[in-house]
Amino acid sequence: MRQRVSPGEVLMEHWRQYAESLVALFVIADPIGAVPIFMTLTEHHSPSDRKHIANVTALAVAIVLAASVFVAEPLLRFFGVDVAAFRVAGGILIMLMALGMLEAAPRRTQRTPEEMAEAELKAEIAVVPLAIPLIAGPGAISTVIIYAHQSATWSDTVYLVAACILVAISVWIALRAADPIRSVLGATGINVVTRLLGVILTAVAVEFITSGLARLLPGLARVRA
Repeated sequence: MRQRVSPGEVLMEHWRQYAESLVALFVIADPIGAVPIFMTLTEHHSPSDRKHIANVTALAVAIVLAASVFVAEPLLRFFGVDVAAFRVAGGILIMLMALGMLEAAPRRTQRTPEEMAEAELKAEIAVVPLAIPLIAGPGAISTVIIYAHQSATWSDTVYLVAACILVAISVWIALRAADPIRSVLGATGINVVTRLLGVILTAVAVEFITSGLARLLPGLARVRA
């Protein structure tokens, strides 16, 4: 006889998945860690331009992450990729990001001198490289796709989109408050926060990799049990 699941247990599971996705996305986006690069790229911009760049960056992050929720299934089907394999690949990618965070390594954005000169004149740096790939990069997009595949109902999808929007809001707050954050935390404080988030991100990466391997190699899962 199958054990009936109460509505309260179902609701708690929804909230657990929502909290898990929100924490994972926030850690990967690392709004605090983006502050030094934001300050460097906008050092010759006026305060009003900085606010505009922060607004556009947050909007771009919200659009990219929310759009990833809806293209997840079609994208995986189009390329014929099993979600278990994608979880392993995404977990490895996130693990590499986490290791960089644990070392407090600066984020790298490869841009030519010509692109940098153009960025000095226009606010296009809000989208590239700030939003993509600095904040809403491959790791964040992979995480959204993995959680989107787990969404069994429309409410799950709504929760995931809400998590994407909340992360974008946190990015907006961090970039708008970049000067106070840098003044209060300093380079050392930002590195400490980045390392702490790196520990959490490592755990997320391990969970992605092990759950993906368990589906790809069921025998391995039985051995672990």
